[in-house]
Amino acid sequence: MTNEFTPPRVWKMEDENGGKWASINRPDSGARFDKVLPKGKHALQLYSLGTPNGQKVTIMLEELLAAGVTEAEYDAHIINIGESDQFSSGFVAVNPNSKIPALLDYTTDEPINVFESGAILVYLAEKFGHFLPEELASRTQVMNWLFWLQGSAPYLGGGFGHFYAYAPEKFEYPINRFSMEAKRQLDVLDKQLTNNQYLAGDEYSIADIATWPWYGNLVLGNLYDAAEFLDVESYPNLLRWAKEIEQRSAVERGRIVNRSWGEEWEQVPNRNSAEDIDKALSLKPKV
Repeated sequence: MTNEFTPPRVWKMEDENGGKWASINRPDSGARFDKVLPKGKHALQLYSLGTPNGQKVTIMLEELLAAGVTEAEYDAHIINIGESDQFSSGFVAVNPNSKIPALLDYTTDEPINVFESGAILVYLAEKFGHFLPEELASRTQVMNWLFWLQGSAPYLGGGFGHFYAYAPEKFEYPINRFSMEAKRQLDVLDKQLTNNQYLAGDEYSIADIATWPWYGNLVLGNLYDAAEFLDVESYPNLLRWAKEIEQRSAVERGRIVNRSWGEEWEQVPNRNSAEDIDKALSLKPKV
């Protein structure tokens, strides 16, 4: 007797328990209801959630502000994916793929919409001239690692994270399959960081900003509670890098934006000014 699944000739969606997020998943795209997105006072309007993909952009914006780029001031509006905010007509108009994060830039005659976290990082880096080298060889290395992250993180999130942390039942085969891939990716990063301070060399870049929310949070125990399971202590170079980046003020600030869970000091559901983050961080317990 086995429980082997035989796929039908034509797949059809069935009602079944797919875990806490199953109710929002459908095999079609587009808006499900009408709702206008909020708009703040700044030229940059971000619509996001403080997941790893969302953290990429808020960390980038806070890094730009820390670098003295005042034009990078922004409003960040929370998109509650558990309540299907990403399927509103307003959000779908900014990102037809209905995934966070999404950005609107009002500095031009017609607002520019930017979606996909990696694309937003490149857009902001090019717009403001920071964290992406101009010299071809150095720029190429940054883009190599940015694209590596964009292709690899879905295995960590939708693969390992789903089956290890969110699936309604624990299934041995997918957990083993994606654990192997997650550890292979950790090893790739650890080897790259053996002789490099940052992913693309000696300069902090959008490659690090993109990668830290996923793999930095993972090895520091902030993602899926899986650090021990994946034996992250066996990746000392990756741990060194993760801890170093964690100490950056912009990272501490950006990682708590569009977040409505965790400790009180970690929650800034909506950000309209630096004071919103300052107020939250003032509640952080002193070490």
